[in-house]
Amino acid sequence: MTGFARAAGTTGPVHWVWEVRSVNGRSLEVRVRVPAGQDGPGEAARAALQKALARGQCQLTLTLTKPETAARVRINEALLAGLAQAVARVPVPDGMAPATMDGLLGLRGVVEVEDETADSDALTRDLTEGAVRLVADLIAARGSEGRQLQQVVTAQIDRITALTQAAEDSPARQPEAVRARLEAAVAALGGTGLDSDRLHQEAMLLAGKADVREELDRLRAHLVSARELLATGGAVGRRLDFLAQEFGREANTLCAKANDIGLSRIGLDLKAVVEQFREQVQNIE
Repeated sequence: MTGFARAAGTTGPVHWVWEVRSVNGRSLEVRVRVPAGQDGPGEAARAALQKALARGQCQLTLTLTKPETAARVRINEALLAGLAQAVARVPVPDGMAPATMDGLLGLRGVVEVEDETADSDALTRDLTEGAVRLVADLIAARGSEGRQLQQVVTAQIDRITALTQAAEDSPARQPEAVRARLEAAVAALGGTGLDSDRLHQEAMLLAGKADVREELDRLRAHLVSARELLATGGAVGRRLDFLAQEFGREANTLCAKANDIGLSRIGLDLKAVVEQFREQVQNIE
């Protein structure tokens, strides 16, 4: 199932943004991309997604930005004065230039640059809390899509039910209809050639070969299972996918056994709806 969620906040001078995108997938795959040093919150967010989801490909991204502010520069005046006094007491050898201010400022500890940074513990805490909100928002987004998909899939199950009943009610399945077609075929060859009893036996034999009772019974059983899964909720995508395969198998067999153009059309319509059903359940967790 698809979904998108975003969580953002600010910790000290650091502005952070979590984003997660979820697309359809037969299994669960979570990819995480976080800045260096943020592996802990990243793995915590991955674990939360893996616990909450069963199917889908998720791309989780963390972005950290810090406003560009002038760093505060502080000169250790006591250290600088002491260095200047010490240098002044030392005679300068011939050929050596006396110490200069820029040289003294370049010594370690004389100039200190204070750069404001976020407290690492606070940042980790806020990122973890943001990931929790992110996962909750993603679940809500996927749930909204799931409710819409349920309506679509339910309508397809209703259509499969109607076509199954149409096949059940098809007059072409009756032995009398098979006998009538057999009589017409024999007559088209120039005569009956078969007595009434033999004609009846042949009609019954053909009707038996073309009987789709078992396929219709299995279709009804699968329909009951599909409706129960939708009513139960939860991660039912894989089981619905299995039922879609079973629907397809029975529809193919029905078409192969069809001994009448009307029943063949029902079978073809059934195959088309089953294929649509199969495509939709790929999107269900």
